[in-house]
Amino acid sequence: MTVAAELAEWAAAAIRRAGADASRRQGLREKAGPADIVTDTDEAVERHVRASLREAFPAYGVDGEEYGETAGDPDAPHWVIDPVDGTTNFAHGIGWCSFSLGLAAPDGTPLLGVVADPWRGETFTAVRGGGARLNGTPIRAADHTTLTGHVFLTEWAAHVHWPGLDALLAELAARHCTVRVMGSTALSLVQVAAGRATAAAIGAYHPQDALPPLLIAREAGAIALPERPPYDAPLLLAAPGAAPEAHALWHRTVTSAPPPA
Repeated sequence: MTVAAELAEWAAAAIRRAGADASRRQGLREKAGPADIVTDTDEAVERHVRASLREAFPAYGVDGEEYGETAGDPDAPHWVIDPVDGTTNFAHGIGWCSFSLGLAAPDGTPLLGVVADPWRGETFTAVRGGGARLNGTPIRAADHTTLTGHVFLTEWAAHVHWPGLDALLAELAARHCTVRVMGSTALSLVQVAAGRATAAAIGAYHPQDALPPLLIAREAGAIALPERPPYDAPLLLAAPGAAPEAHALWHRTVTSAPPPA
């Protein structure tokens, strides 16, 4: 955890410095389309983190959001990195993005997770079986027993809604559950671990930005559906007491939704 925590601290400082100066957010470029972008800061942070991890753990693989996969030894764990999760917010000067770093076993089992919020000075951490922490202090998911009156965080799939999301939003609205779309998968999911959001969901699980908060939330007592999400599958996290209600809504809306055309 020491190396991961130090890299998270470095990355958070680098993102803050770049975010404070609009000229340093330049180098904005499209990847898959206008709603899928990258900045010089994304690439610079990932390059530094990849190089540091490869030096410290030469047998481990690395899979990053911007530079893809570098294979390690077949039986070794591998790192997953999203250098700036929430690039659109970052590029537009909105202070809600994060640095995400995780370690997974060869079969994909999360072993370690770190999510750093540069703007609020918060770093969420977890090691498998060791509980979850925020700035070193243990945290737990909320003790809420219902979604009503509480917060549900989600994210678009870039600029679009994912299958079942509209029906889920309607069900949540009928229960007076307040939904927020903040713009960073890792930072939204980890709020369940902190007890701030009662539940959170994404339409497509990608390890680079979702594996670290998934581990952190589960170590904080949150319930994940599915427990081991495959790549690109929807993921729901919920406080344990509200999980039965959240799971029922999820099955009625997202699980039963037709696939995208």
